[in-house]
Parts: sequence; C-alpha cells; structure tokens
Amino acid sequence: MKLRMLLRPLFVVASVASFSLAHGDHGHDQIPISADADWATRHMAEEHHITSFDSGVFFQLHDYDDSGQWSPEDIRRTYGLFDESNSHVSEADKASGVQKVLDLFDTDKSGTISYAEFTVASGKGVALPDLGFGPGHHGDDEYEYEIHHFEKYHSGDDVKEEDLTHPEDIAHFKKHEQMEEEQEAWEKREASAANGVIEENIPQKFRRD
Repeated sequence: MKLRMLLRPLFVVASVASFSLAHGDHGHDQIPISADADWATRHMAEEHHITSFDSGVFFQLHDYDDSGQWSPEDIRRTYGLFDESNSHVSEADKASGVQKVLDLFDTDKSGTISYAEFTVASGKGVALPDLGFGPGHHGDDEYEYEIHHFEKYHSGDDVKEEDLTHPEDIAHFKKHEQMEEEQEAWEKREASAANGVIEENIPQKFRRD
C-alpha cells in the first residue's frame, strides 16, 4: 500500500482521537505528571492524554465490551499484555499480574471486577498496582503510532508525506506495506486455485492421498 493512501486513515484516527480527548486535559506534548503518580494516572496521561478523570470513568473506558465487568482478559488488555511490547513476558507472570489486580478489587471472588467493586475500592484508596509491564499499550497499531509518535512529532494540518522520515514512521508504514503485499499474494493464490480452494490449507487428514 502506498504511503499516501495510508495517510488518509491516519489523519482520520488523529482527528477522532483529538475529538474524543476534548473532555479532558490533553496536548501534543508529553503531559507532565507528578513523580509519585499512581499507575492509573500515568496510564491515562500516556495512553489517553487525559489527566482529569475519576474511577468510574477509568472503569468504563477499560470495560471493552460494555459488560459492566472487568474479565481477566480486560485486565490483560488494560495492562498491555496483548501488545507485542510484552511478548517476552511469560504466561505465568501475566497470570500472576492479573491475579494481583483481582485480589485487590474482586471482593466477591467471582473472577471478575464489577463497576461497583472497582469504584468502592478506589474510594477507599485502593489503587491499580504497577505490575512492571509498562504504561499499558492496548490500542491497535494505528492508535499507538498516532498517540505516541505522530501526534508528538507531526502535529498540525500541514504535515506532508516527505515529513514522515523518522524510524518510527518508516517502520509503521513498512508494516502496512507488508500486510498489503501478503493480502495481495493470498488473493492471487485463491483466485488461481481450483474452485477457490487452496489445497495446502486443507488439514492433512481431510486430503485425498
């Protein structure tokens, strides 16, 4: 995919992100926070560019399926454990981290954290712990690139294609081009296959010898 084509959705992402953050304090530069800020405060500043929020807002923002509950998967996502930056973390350490959060907030031992459990505990001074997994990258590639790089170094309406020369820009668009090439190769193979079936994708037990 050509760089110019990739820029169109990127500017849409930037616009949507700026609009969604309009209800909190935010800016294109790194938001200053106190050295003793808790993990949730640092997460909101770094990952969402929001510095004014309460426990209810934090919970709802990270209740990804609007179920009113945080599942273990929701906790993993919030802490960035599905992100490639934490691909080196062992499954045991991930599970241990999730359990630490559940131990703090899951008062009825249901295996999930409800809105009430989180906000009541937060009101008593219980805070999400820093598990050592970073700030919690849980957006898709476009969001993470936009909020951590594009917004910081390429803000403004006059950004041109030739301005995107940082290593982060090159890596980001190279990844998109690789994905596009893989998709095109797949479509060609599928089009040339008999009846649209790619034999090598059929499990061995279902193939005819």
